[in-house]
Amino acid sequence: MSKRPNILFLMSDEHRPDVTGYAGNDIVKTPTLDWLANTGVTFSNAYTPSPICVPGRQCMMSGQLPKTCNCEGWIDLAVGHMTFARRFSQYAYQTVACGKLHHFGSDIMQGWTQRPAGIGDIHTTPPFIDGKIEAEFKRYERPLSDVKWNDVKEVKRAGIGRSSIHVKDQQATETACEFIEEYFNSPAYDREQLHQPLLLKVSLVAPHYPYQTSADKFGYYLNRVKPFLNQQVFEHPFLSQRQVRVGEDVNEREMRRATAAYYGMIQTLDEHFAQVIQKLQYVGQDLDDWIIVYVSDHGEMLGEHGIWEKQKFFEASARVPMIIRWPKGFAPGQGGKVVDQNVNLCDLFATLCDLAGLDVPDGLDSRSLVPLLNGDSSNWNNETISQFTQNNVMIKQDDLKYQYYGPDMPEVLFDLSRDPNELTNFIDDPKYTQQLASFRKRLASLGHGPDADSNYVNAGYVQ
Repeated sequence: MSKRPNILFLMSDEHRPDVTGYAGNDIVKTPTLDWLANTGVTFSNAYTPSPICVPGRQCMMSGQLPKTCNCEGWIDLAVGHMTFARRFSQYAYQTVACGKLHHFGSDIMQGWTQRPAGIGDIHTTPPFIDGKIEAEFKRYERPLSDVKWNDVKEVKRAGIGRSSIHVKDQQATETACEFIEEYFNSPAYDREQLHQPLLLKVSLVAPHYPYQTSADKFGYYLNRVKPFLNQQVFEHPFLSQRQVRVGEDVNEREMRRATAAYYGMIQTLDEHFAQVIQKLQYVGQDLDDWIIVYVSDHGEMLGEHGIWEKQKFFEASARVPMIIRWPKGFAPGQGGKVVDQNVNLCDLFATLCDLAGLDVPDGLDSRSLVPLLNGDSSNWNNETISQFTQNNVMIKQDDLKYQYYGPDMPEVLFDLSRDPNELTNFIDDPKYTQQLASFRKRLASLGHGPDADSNYVNAGYVQ
């Protein structure tokens, strides 16, 4: 039997899909991501299963939607839950993670068999402590508003700087490069470990706030970026929350500074990924033999609709960049290939298994993207789903994006073919009566809404 393919899984945090060169942005410098896109397959309508870090990452790793894997909030997967890292380790893969995983339960490895020394995980919640005395910990609890700066302050303090994000990302990159050198060359012992396939994840924190970048990048982007000014607020109890008002809360210069810093962080993460790829080439690896994936966990509003950060089902927050490259497995053609069907980060589990020849576990909300990679969309249902907390649910079908926000908030329906900037709610437009009924029926089948199926198990996708 031939050896299964090696996999390089590149990941960032909070990267808008439109701030890349390959997506048509002529300001940002992303030559590494552009190379991946131009020699691979880009998914222009890829979405996160949850537009916030922890559940988005847990769902991606488990190949399951938040309700299926019980991560409907800032919750980690249960101990021993099946992840694609765990699945690949069962098939003799060396599963190695460098950088941010954002796990905080007792099963902190979640199937990764190695975490090379030199970089720790990023925590925003206490680590797992066996037998912890809950009453003692509650004595020291503080509200999030006391711990985290608000969005206005994040914008105001943006600019030139080197935060812990830069330090950790550099450490993660250096650790990954050191691991590659040791794994393939082992210069000290001269015993490379080529007998097992490798799944290597390099997961960076950038371009997550705080928005800071080096002086040279800041100077380059400052007068080139186009910050979101004069934004129309979308009137909705949830979608209009956390406004940063230009002219009242911040000024135009501060908006420009924050946007420039964000762009600089994206250029830096591109440079880090280049180092990893160059190290693979240095040790003699043929990159065409490798499956290379790039994704982010969610996007960043960056001031669009007057909002920063994520959590919303607007395109800037819920849609993510996704690229898969494997010239030996599928030929995208000159200049790469773009798939415009709706897909989800959850789909990566089944896809990677399919590409590597592994059996896909039962019970996933994950569909193999291999047919789309090979140009066949005939049986694709073109649906994608996202959820934030227990009440907020998005279902996108073709160009229609339906959103449910519980019994006390109005539903929302966007039609991206008519309104790509998401300024109009078509929920009461009689033209969409039939589609709305279909969305509500699907919502119920997913275990949400007033008619929720109490026997919900999963999304019902058939492998």
